[in-house]
Amino acid sequence: MIIHLKETVSAELAAQLAEQAQAQYFIREGQAVLITSSSVKEVPSFLQEYAADHFVMASDIQLASRTYQSATREVTINQAKVGGSTNHTLMITGPCSIESWEQIVTCADMLKELGITTLRAGCFKPRTSPYSFQGLGMEGLKMLAQIREEYGFNIITEVRDATHVEAVIEYADIVQIGAKAMYDHGILRTCGEARKPVLLKRHFGATLQELVQAAEFVLSGGNEQVMLCERGIRTFETKTRFTLDLCGVSYLKEHINLPIILDTSHAMGYAYGVPDLTRACVAMGVDGLLIESHPNPKVAKSDAAQQLNLDEFRDLYRSVQSVAEVVGRKVV
Repeated sequence: MIIHLKETVSAELAAQLAEQAQAQYFIREGQAVLITSSSVKEVPSFLQEYAADHFVMASDIQLASRTYQSATREVTINQAKVGGSTNHTLMITGPCSIESWEQIVTCADMLKELGITTLRAGCFKPRTSPYSFQGLGMEGLKMLAQIREEYGFNIITEVRDATHVEAVIEYADIVQIGAKAMYDHGILRTCGEARKPVLLKRHFGATLQELVQAAEFVLSGGNEQVMLCERGIRTFETKTRFTLDLCGVSYLKEHINLPIILDTSHAMGYAYGVPDLTRACVAMGVDGLLIESHPNPKVAKSDAAQQLNLDEFRDLYRSVQSVAEVVGRKVV
């Protein structure tokens, strides 16, 4: 259940009431919002005199449910907006990992050429093998901050674990919680306390319920700037890296009020399939795209097979404009 307290209820009293109700709570524009388990179907008697409104929910997908808020939430990333009433599909691109200053500048020049505003690059890489490239860490974060200063881009980069979540929050404009970190409550709760946009990726073994409930950890902390990312789930198929769940995307669009971003690079796993898959995603009218591009994918230190070279990305970017136009959207 979600309970809106009266605006006359002080923050101190709201905290006491939340503790008594065993509820999460946050303050939104001077009004306290309490969230209890969805198993609670009636406002507790001790809360009734303080409650302004309440919402009975069918499951612990609560703050993210269109039953609670019917319109898609709008996420503001500096000058860019995602979701809400915009008809924009935000294009996010860049290399899987930042590897050198020369590499990231080459990518940044392409973004500037095309008018793309949001650059992705990993600094802390959650690799499957301990012997693979693990990222440049803080050195990479500082380089991305310099790129932002010189080019004016929004920067998105990934949190690998809770040891560096504060650093990523400080340096990035969008905090990416990767698929392997989706269940990390330390990361989720820290991002909930921050007021910075979060991109939460679906774990390859997670149900849609589990994905959205992970987002609820961030939302219930008071950070309502959350976007969901579908990047493919593990199925019986072995010819692609993962299987992009577009059926799941349809469910999210219908029932969930968070903007939806599609990552076709990780889903396909091979560059040859990324353009067609991306065009299909654009036709679904999604809120954003996450595509990996690299000056020379053959020498990339991570995910070499799935990254587009810059000419391939240029061709893709031009082709999706017409698809977006057909469904009443604009790729930006």
